[in-house]
Amino acid sequence: MNLTAISGTQLRRRSLHEELIEALRELIVSGELPPGRKVPEKDLCDLYGVSRTPLREALKVLATDGLVTLEPNRGAWVTQITVQDLDEVFPVMGALEALAGELACQNITDKEIKAIRSLHDRMVGHYEARELDAYFALNQRIHEAILAAARNDTLATQYRSLATRVRRARYVANMTPERWRRATEEHIAIMECLEARDGQALSVILKRHLENKRETVRDWLKSQEAGAVPE
Repeated sequence: MNLTAISGTQLRRRSLHEELIEALRELIVSGELPPGRKVPEKDLCDLYGVSRTPLREALKVLATDGLVTLEPNRGAWVTQITVQDLDEVFPVMGALEALAGELACQNITDKEIKAIRSLHDRMVGHYEARELDAYFALNQRIHEAILAAARNDTLATQYRSLATRVRRARYVANMTPERWRRATEEHIAIMECLEARDGQALSVILKRHLENKRETVRDWLKSQEAGAVPE
């Protein structure tokens, strides 16, 4: 029996599975598959060139992440974003962010700080150009870099299990000019604390930063219910 050939095949299949999960996750997080919509399985199979079996396996993973709901004989539906979900996820994520910041200041290298500073400066440039998607992409990379600098695998595992739900909620909500300005100012403070390696101050700012994100999404949800746009 050629064990090497079998192992290679399994790894390739695993890669396809993971790539499909990530592609579907991004469709949901970005809002291309909006909350409350039925997942168009046939269209997605055609789009990615896969059969329904791997697609449904990927959807099962997304269901454990809370992004889709599987209904017998009815297919999969993109879950709604609710105030209850915000109130459950964001405080936990805020605590994890705060701990990540504190640990990062203890363990981060000069090289990592320099790399995060580069990301930050580019992000601010996208803010000034009002390029929201590019701003969000770099914003996410900054938070991931701080998490990596914390050097704590247990923290990273817990963080990533919730990060997609937080990112999705933030992405779909309308960002008013005032709140975008405030978020950018908070990131400037985050960068200053990181460069000073002030873990206590960074912990406080990161926790407040996520709380402000929750309020932005909460206001957006209320505006959807009322049919209005928040000021």
